[in-house]
Amino acid sequence: MKQNLLTLLLLLTTPFIHAQNGKDGFVDIPINQNITSVQPMTGIVYWRGSYTNTDAISLEFSYMLYNQVVSDSGVYHWDVVENYLNDIASRHHQAVFRFRYTYVGKQTAVPNYIKNLPDYHETVGTSEGQTTWFPDWTCNELKRFTLEFYTQFAQRYDQDPRLAFLETGFGLWAEYHIYDGPFILGVTFPDKDFQATFFRHLDSTFIHTPFMVSIDAASLETQPHYTPFYDHPELLAIPFGLFDDSFMHDTFGQPGEYNTESWNFFNRNRYQEAPAGGEFSYYSTYDQRHVLDWPNGPYGHPFEYFANAFHITFIIGADQPEYQSAERIKQASLAAGYKFKIVSFKSKPDSSVVVVKNVGVAPFYYDAYVAVDSVRSPVSLKLLEPGDTLVCPVSAGNANPQLTIESDRLVAGQTIGFLGTENFAGVNENVLIKKPLYSVYPTLLKKGQPVHVRRNDSKVAFIKLILMDTAGHIVDRFDEKDTFFTVPTGQLKTGLYLLKIMGKTGTVQTEKILIR
Repeated sequence: MKQNLLTLLLLLTTPFIHAQNGKDGFVDIPINQNITSVQPMTGIVYWRGSYTNTDAISLEFSYMLYNQVVSDSGVYHWDVVENYLNDIASRHHQAVFRFRYTYVGKQTAVPNYIKNLPDYHETVGTSEGQTTWFPDWTCNELKRFTLEFYTQFAQRYDQDPRLAFLETGFGLWAEYHIYDGPFILGVTFPDKDFQATFFRHLDSTFIHTPFMVSIDAASLETQPHYTPFYDHPELLAIPFGLFDDSFMHDTFGQPGEYNTESWNFFNRNRYQEAPAGGEFSYYSTYDQRHVLDWPNGPYGHPFEYFANAFHITFIIGADQPEYQSAERIKQASLAAGYKFKIVSFKSKPDSSVVVVKNVGVAPFYYDAYVAVDSVRSPVSLKLLEPGDTLVCPVSAGNANPQLTIESDRLVAGQTIGFLGTENFAGVNENVLIKKPLYSVYPTLLKKGQPVHVRRNDSKVAFIKLILMDTAGHIVDRFDEKDTFFTVPTGQLKTGLYLLKIMGKTGTVQTEKILIR
């Protein structure tokens, strides 16, 4: 896919080079335009209908209950979903939904017809000091229904612009754990085989809308393996996004810390295909009160620092209006997600060439197109990575062309803004974490799956790669490599390896590679 894109860019760049030389009748069109509104499907997120009369957000979040839609087998009533989507869209926002079965202190949201089956028996336990009900995952009908539900949901809403993203999972709050309460794998929490089936099912069912799961689904070496990824690492190839509901707690981002290692388990480059998000930490009131403090945040770094490091598209901050000004919340929202800049705009009477760069921290996850006088380029901006540039030819132009960025995934009242050729992003790079010199992915893989090494900085170049085992023995070596290289693993044994990337002056980066 990326090779095809590179070929396309080389072909499309030819008229742009001529335009720079003033040939073929192209004329530079300066654009003086800034991004002044929170971009669609990005930023700080509020609960549906709460504090939403503001331009500081573009997204609203809502838990959804399975039994709000289904009470009898095969009978679906989508009224509540429609009402919520219409309500959110009426404010020119889009929805982030999370369907859940289990919530602290509440009955389950399992449909009544399943609860009435003779082989269905829920567990009642205590979670966070409250009586809480847990589904019976020994029941085959509950498993069958769960898969059917997402099939039905996707058929109706996979291409619906009112829905931005879907979060899903099992356990408390549909995160991916029962950290406090009766955790019994296969009883109060689905068995690993069904979890694997669930991931594969959603991958084949949702074609357009990204679905996201909690980082707690990671199979860490230091945790019991209650999720399927340790036994089925091929599931990691499914392009689902991640959400973290304790984002920016006191030790967040530190090496070895649970949340950070969970993000790392799923590969920090996952944002290239699917969104990263979550919710600000509720570990303490202090976390919520100070999470958007500028410039030091709650523990030394502001939100902008972590938004860049984890490539955050959206984050739930429902309580932030109690602690921060609307201006600060909007500033934080503008620091998340994609941000397009027009690097160059050249036009002549019958055509134009537009060069677009993503100066944000994450891609845009839907198709969007540069348009000149309402004529769209055939080149989509979907998944344009931060820092990358795309050449977009358009078969329209004139002496005074009007440039827009269009997407069919927007609701009424939304527009995708952009920085003009005369404007700059204005990001304070002192608060950001730089990309590593090289991207290495995947770092958790199945034997035979290749490891890719890509240069992120044009000013550096590696001259060799050295693959070592944990005893320090060199098992493979690759010399004089260019900007992109693939490391084969078919001849390697399972286990942990160190990949050393060498420059002219020595080792510039070391990555752990785990082959299972």
